[in-house]
Amino acid sequence: MRGRTWAWLGAAWLAATTAAAQDLPRAVTDADYAPVNRAEAELGQLLFFDPILAGNRNISCATCHHPRFATSDGLSLGLGEGAIGLGPDRHVTDTNIPEQHIPRNSPALFNLGAAEFTRLFHDGRIEADPSRPSGLRTPMEDEMVTGFVSILSAQTMFPVLSPDEMAGHYSENEIAKAVRSGRITGEGGAWDRIAARVAEIPAYQAGFESVYPDIAAGRALDFTDISNAIAAFVAFEWRSDTSPFDAALRGETPLSPAAAAGAELFYGAAGCAECHSGPFLTDHQFHAMAAPQLGPGKAERFESHSRDEGRARVTNRAEDRFAFRTPSLRNVARTGPWGHAGGHRDLASFVTDHAARAEGLARYQSQALLPELSVSKYVWAILNDAAARAEIAAAAGPGIALSADEVSAIVAFLESLTDPEAIAGRLGIPESVPSGLPVER
Repeated sequence: MRGRTWAWLGAAWLAATTAAAQDLPRAVTDADYAPVNRAEAELGQLLFFDPILAGNRNISCATCHHPRFATSDGLSLGLGEGAIGLGPDRHVTDTNIPEQHIPRNSPALFNLGAAEFTRLFHDGRIEADPSRPSGLRTPMEDEMVTGFVSILSAQTMFPVLSPDEMAGHYSENEIAKAVRSGRITGEGGAWDRIAARVAEIPAYQAGFESVYPDIAAGRALDFTDISNAIAAFVAFEWRSDTSPFDAALRGETPLSPAAAAGAELFYGAAGCAECHSGPFLTDHQFHAMAAPQLGPGKAERFESHSRDEGRARVTNRAEDRFAFRTPSLRNVARTGPWGHAGGHRDLASFVTDHAARAEGLARYQSQALLPELSVSKYVWAILNDAAARAEIAAAAGPGIALSADEVSAIVAFLESLTDPEAIAGRLGIPESVPSGLPVER
């Protein structure tokens, strides 16, 4: 695909300006993805939507990664365990009130089954590492076990252990108690207790026996089996490579003139592709871009709020302060609010401020979409701290100023990355789940 002219991507007059533009990425192919067992994906679908994995049986993976919100949750910072409802309607009740907002924006799940995705989360705190016995580098080195078939599978171990996301707090349930006492693996650990819950449900036990022959032969169901099935579902359900941009890369249908003009800027003068490169529009690296920080940040539990230093929390390197992983832009027009803390709910405003970096942060006015919570006063703590704001801006440095017309063109290009087939999903939302617990639709 490299070298294809801009004339194909859109209006012929664009071809005259290609000298300043970078080469386009190659088209995505089947070779970019690992094969998926359909039966395993169907089992994972049920688990993804089933609250049985949560400590208090009141929240599922889908609550924060719902098809209605393009596999995110439609909020700047979500509310996990204890709240009810979906997306902007999610709210607290008089009982089991969440302690804080989830520290970072809920990331989309598109194309995470592709082989090149070897780092996950905004700070990349889980990475593929063949030198480790588990094949993974994570903050839980002492607790890592083998059996996760992919980094996508291993990702599932974090939400179920998080008191704010799925586990619940303190002594609310047996899983929360295990997490609080540091018992994660082994008999009686949090993962063992989750697996036992699932195995006790006949339909799940039968499903795992049909998919995994060694379980049918008598091996006990393990948490890694659950996570592997969920990973198969995510990989199958939200593969995204049938957008208008993909059609243009494959030589099938050209982009609209507006989208082609935006592509020229994206791959040329605006410099977007310096980070959003490759077939999935990400370099998988970490960059400080001065996105506004809302909420508590990724802090220790005894801290009410802190500067979210992003990648530096993983590497302890000063040069990584306030740097976050470059997200893939597939379906980006549908996955707002945008930024690692969801600071912008308007895509054009985000593009403008993101390109401007420090200047964008200096002029930022809240566009947050947040459920009300008693600790919401901490949402603005960092933005109201002039010194903290200056540190974040200094790490990013100056950006570029885009005109309103340039922003409109880039947004038109980003719209061309929307893949209705992937957003709709292939298996969809199940009518019911084996636990009998409610499915959030």
